[in-house]
Amino acid sequence: MALTKVQKTGITDNAIDADKIEDGTIVAADIAPGTITNAKLAGSIANDKLANSSITVNGSSVSLGGSVSAGKVEWQAVKTADFNAVAGEGYFVDTDSVGAVTATLPGSPSAGDTIAFKDYAANFGTNALTIARNGNNIQGVANDSEISTNRASIVLVYIDATKGWLYTNESNVADLQGPAFTSATGGTIAESGDFKIHTFTGDGCFVVNTLGNGPTYSGGPSNVDYLVVAGGGGGGRGAGAGGGGGAGGFRTSFPSPSCNAGSFPITATTYPITVGAGGVGGNGGPPAENSTSGSNSIFSTITSTGGGYGGNCGSPSPVRDGNPGGSGGGSSAGPFNGLGQYYCGGPGGSGNTPPVTPPQGNNGGTGYTNFGAPGAAPLYQNVGGGGGGGAGGVGANMGTGGPAPGAAGGNGSANSITGSSVTRAGGGGGGLQASPSGKSGGAGGPGGGGQGSNLGDGTGPAATAGSANTGGGGGGGSNGAAGPGQLGGAGGKGVVIIRYKFQ
Repeated sequence: MALTKVQKTGITDNAIDADKIEDGTIVAADIAPGTITNAKLAGSIANDKLANSSITVNGSSVSLGGSVSAGKVEWQAVKTADFNAVAGEGYFVDTDSVGAVTATLPGSPSAGDTIAFKDYAANFGTNALTIARNGNNIQGVANDSEISTNRASIVLVYIDATKGWLYTNESNVADLQGPAFTSATGGTIAESGDFKIHTFTGDGCFVVNTLGNGPTYSGGPSNVDYLVVAGGGGGGRGAGAGGGGGAGGFRTSFPSPSCNAGSFPITATTYPITVGAGGVGGNGGPPAENSTSGSNSIFSTITSTGGGYGGNCGSPSPVRDGNPGGSGGGSSAGPFNGLGQYYCGGPGGSGNTPPVTPPQGNNGGTGYTNFGAPGAAPLYQNVGGGGGGGAGGVGANMGTGGPAPGAAGGNGSANSITGSSVTRAGGGGGGLQASPSGKSGGAGGPGGGGQGSNLGDGTGPAATAGSANTGGGGGGGSNGAAGPGQLGGAGGKGVVIIRYKFQ
């Protein structure tokens, strides 16, 4: 028979405790509501007598009667190298002597996870702390954060997949809302995807108003890419055949290694921009004038050297050798001295002068003269100047066989800094004085090089100038009955282009 009542007189006071009751013997249905007072429960029921013996806090189980710190950060020893951050911990970070430090956030955080950072030595402004997101957003943006303010103190709390880690406490930190981007003015501004392109076709100023504060691949803290092309050299005058002008020096950082987000550091200041003019083509006069080299183009510490002038024939004071420069000018050929004697032109000018790495240009070619055998009537065969050097190749030498086209200018170099491929800095073609007719002067190198002249039979065409804002060399001139002053072509003006990420 079930026990329905225990007589009070049969139980000694305080005789019933946990040891006297078998586990599972008394269930809720056996106890009438309100019959057991709080005084009888205090300290008398162990956790293992209850159906639920623990609670869950921030995803962790805590036994009843245990303790837990909710939302509290436990500060760790000073960090002086890259480390993995752990939820619930705070870190003093010392970048004073070791350089920049990266702290990597947890890869699978839970809502409410909290992490804190503090600039230990007031040196984040010199050596920044990078907080690597490890696959989760920071402030709702898929970018790492760079803390570059001295004495910065920050607390991050993970909320959800949309916003990720949010800054809930910021001290001495100007802006932690995500990466800012560089903004600037100057030149002609265009856009290509996430990048702005400033093109200078003449002198001006590149004015940097704001620097990006994100990592290089997300905005660049202070980086741009550049293309700096100098003015091309003028083509030489031809009392025989002038040499082609060398292309202007060609220097670029594009494409940069950091996801095309810039590799050249800048600051928030004004950068004067110099765009080099092309050299003057030679002129038989009167008065006779030799060709000149192109002028330098300059952006910050980057100087591209003007292209060397092409060699000049005729009196007075010919300078037959090609001149050195960004790319060298081609040398001249002739003139016939009336005694049936002939000679080759001097050497072409050296490119990449002064030297830089990678090279800014190439050598000019050598001219050649062959009037026939000594004492015989002149043949006027292969009297031609050398081609001017280009950014992508050397200028051609004049051939030594029968009548042939003039020596071509060296190839220019293609670059896509503007968002589309453009070839610049081609060398000028050498001039040609040849009979019979039908042979053209040297072709200009792809990238704006000017065409060399052939006026030996009195029909032309005349030499042409290098193309504007390509730094192309001018074509070499030549002599002839219809020659307009033995003119060489002018060199093409240079260009400066700057590119950076703006969104």
